[in-house]
Amino acid sequence: MLKNCFSVIIAGGKGTRFWPLSRACRPKQLLNIISQKSLIEATADRVYPVSGRDQTLVVTVADQVDALRRTLRDLPKKNFLAEPQGKNTAPCIGLAALEVSRRNPNAAMIVLPADHWVRDTAGFRSTLKTAIALANQYDRLVTIGIRPDYPETGYGYIMKGKPVSAKNEASAFFVKRFTEKPALTLARRLVRDGSLWNSGIFAWKASTLLQLLDRYQPSIAAGLDAIKRAAGGESLATPTAKLRTAIAREYKKMPNLSIDYAVMEKAGSEGNVLTLEGDFGWSDVGSWAAVHRMMQKDVNGNASRGRWLGLGTKNCLIHAPDRLVVLLGMENAVVVDTPDALLVGDLTRSQEVRELVDQLNREGLGSYTV
Repeated sequence: MLKNCFSVIIAGGKGTRFWPLSRACRPKQLLNIISQKSLIEATADRVYPVSGRDQTLVVTVADQVDALRRTLRDLPKKNFLAEPQGKNTAPCIGLAALEVSRRNPNAAMIVLPADHWVRDTAGFRSTLKTAIALANQYDRLVTIGIRPDYPETGYGYIMKGKPVSAKNEASAFFVKRFTEKPALTLARRLVRDGSLWNSGIFAWKASTLLQLLDRYQPSIAAGLDAIKRAAGGESLATPTAKLRTAIAREYKKMPNLSIDYAVMEKAGSEGNVLTLEGDFGWSDVGSWAAVHRMMQKDVNGNASRGRWLGLGTKNCLIHAPDRLVVLLGMENAVVVDTPDALLVGDLTRSQEVRELVDQLNREGLGSYTV
């Protein structure tokens, strides 16, 4: 376990691409889609041996705090940070860095989403420890890059520059450039050129991140400074009513920006970002197609949870724990059955499920999304 290290789990997403299983009151990170544990439970279990429970924080929006506390009962209640509203990852991570710095001004922090899948847990933890060592040694931002298995268009890519060291960190490189969710032709070229998937897992000193927010995003930094002054040393995880009001006021002023756009791309162009190549079996659980790739399949490429029967059925995903599903001549399909809604669709278009949720809300069917 690392002494001066915190893990920060970002858990504010709604997971609309997993409708009808995920709803506003049951977001993706609380679902046990690919194992008996929910996604956030699996994530927390992976990082506890690195930072310890006392130094593992969860950042989420206020209306999800109670559900997450019930799920992560072994995590201290003081370790849940509540955002008054979702403003993307830059304000979220900035708020966490403020709390980490308050608890330990010299601490480094690992930042990771709540909804990833990892095959090799030991290899994952080893990579995180190396990333923290790099962040402390070089005082730069570190991002974990993943060697691509195929040209995924839903991920960002990291183009590697020169190696950090010829001796000790053979898998660590300066970042040359970031590319966000490329078209297929460009994704194929990036894979051929040796670029890495951007996992969205980071390591850095809390103080370094706050300094770079001040340089690149003064409006976010100003809001964080105002929150710090209002706190006066008080924990952001157990705020008084006065501090909650101050946080809400400052959040309204902050721009809605991802940490990649707000800081990483800008810092990378100035040589302040390193990437550490991870090889531990990884996927962003971002769609039903991603779930299908991770699950065990039969000889025809079908993956399932629940009872089902198929004739001439190939490469399908069936999630139907409560009733029998029968498929005839279906290929590349996703079927998700819940008590009040059924999804049947093209597995290759599962990223578009979030658009269906938007349409349900527009058509006055919002009761099926809450």
